[in-house]
Amino acid sequence: MVSGHSPGVTELVAFCTVLGMTATADFWFDPACPWAWMTSRWMIEVEQVRDVRTSWHVMSLAVLNEGREGLSENYRQFLDSAWGPVRVLIAAEQEHGSEVLGPLYTAIGERAHVQGRKAGLDVVAEALEEVGLPASLLEAAESGEYDDALRKSHHAGMDQVGNDVGTPVISVDGVAFFGPVVTPAPKGEAAGRLWDGFRLIATTDGVYEIKRARTREPDFS
Repeated sequence: MVSGHSPGVTELVAFCTVLGMTATADFWFDPACPWAWMTSRWMIEVEQVRDVRTSWHVMSLAVLNEGREGLSENYRQFLDSAWGPVRVLIAAEQEHGSEVLGPLYTAIGERAHVQGRKAGLDVVAEALEEVGLPASLLEAAESGEYDDALRKSHHAGMDQVGNDVGTPVISVDGVAFFGPVVTPAPKGEAAGRLWDGFRLIATTDGVYEIKRARTREPDFS
């Protein structure tokens, strides 16, 4: 970089790439959330055009909403059904390593969101088979055996952003944010430019919230 020149975000990213400075984006998701799925597909695109690696972690909407008043009956039913998949994901991570989370999340999400089948245990069973994990992991869905590990994973992400938000949560450069919430997921260089902006926000002290009302449903195309 030339002395006296203030580099833009793109230049900084390129400079870090030359130095081999791979960024890590810690990403917390609940497989039942379509918005987390959209953002996760954006991160997959970002990995193709920027020097960044995504580290996947499980959070739980059911844990997040424990004890909350005023929830609709439909949402309570949704939360009850959301326990099983996250328990299975945590069991898979505990028994087979964190590297299985990304492929397993993708296999679940393709069925639950792209195919519109929701993240039920039938979908989870098919996903386990697709990625070569044992069907016995499904037993965790009805067990509290891994709940301590689930809560630990959940709080590792959510404690960074507070309980007023949900999923997705991304932590990069020591700063965590809820979002970005985006539809459809940007692809190619458009995904990279959004990532550049996200990192700029993450490195700007005192930025807490950028938001507008959503006017579109998730677009999985």
